Amino acid sequence: MSTISINAPAGEQPIPVTILTGFLGAGKTTLLNRILTERHGYRIAVIENEFGEEDVDSDLVLTSEEEIFQMTNGCICCVADVRTDLVQILEKLLARPDRLDHILVETSGLADPTPVAATFYMDTDIARQVRLDAVITLIDARHALGHLDDPELLNADNQAVEQVVSADRIIVNKMDLVTESEYCTLQERIRRINQTAELIPTSYARVDMGRILGINAFEPVPAAVFDPLEEDGHDHHHDHSHDPTVESISLTFDQPFDAVQLEERLKTLLDDDGDRIFRMKGIVAVEGDHRRYVVQGVHRLMEMRPADPWANRPRSGKLVFIGRNLDREAIEALLTPALAAADMLRQGAG
Repeated sequence: MSTISINAPAGEQPIPVTILTGFLGAGKTTLLNRILTERHGYRIAVIENEFGEEDVDSDLVLTSEEEIFQMTNGCICCVADVRTDLVQILEKLLARPDRLDHILVETSGLADPTPVAATFYMDTDIARQVRLDAVITLIDARHALGHLDDPELLNADNQAVEQVVSADRIIVNKMDLVTESEYCTLQERIRRINQTAELIPTSYARVDMGRILGINAFEPVPAAVFDPLEEDGHDHHHDHSHDPTVESISLTFDQPFDAVQLEERLKTLLDDDGDRIFRMKGIVAVEGDHRRYVVQGVHRLMEMRPADPWANRPRSGKLVFIGRNLDREAIEALLTPALAAADMLRQGAG
């Protein structure tokens, strides 16, 4: 495992990449067609690893020998196996003379998006030219509970759960097919899996593009984003869930960390438990540094880098872990000795 800092070539900002995922029938193709046809003025490349539930309207594309299609509104669509060919497709896109404004990767409805997200933590030339903007997950409001709590998949890999776990924002589609009470039940279920993702209820995949593209989900965000309080002001954190193997835990630290100690201990944690930790993210304070530090991780890959100054904000850090069978006490016990205050106590005892 490696910890890296991703930088674009001199003079250029990295191109943002959005991963669009969602279970079969959630509405990814509908949303994709909205993105491709809306007159947003941006050059957007779309990479998909399957055609989805329906083909993109053929009137929107002009075919080419390279399986790269120029859309009439300035978008480009590439068909590829994302899991094996993503880097090659990105190389092809980045080599084009006309610079892109955004890249969107649509995964299969039966795919776990975390391996795709991990691509953007790899220490490659591609990773320095693009940046992961967000993982957006669509779910079908009518059928989501059946997918999330499929009895056939209890204690086994459940792609619907993994897609919710990985999400930075969750579009709850087909709201016209459920009652308010049914949505509240679904909302509570989602929060038992993912406490931090913003929920966007809608129908027919009608979403403001500004809420899903260019949102910088992997950049520093206000501390409130990591607050386990639900939007309605009630605490929906529970010690149980329908699937007890998947959970989201949040740890708060009032003291700054020793940067080297924290990085080493997070590496140890992910080396040992990376299969069970799907996502890790947070903001922490570092001893002797006036900047906030962003921590991001996908399975065994992680990044820790400085961001904007704390300024007048309280130097209180939070780390969120989402995964299966997580041991809150063990994680807290592993990380607490990395606090600068704990290090000073050790030195004093010596």
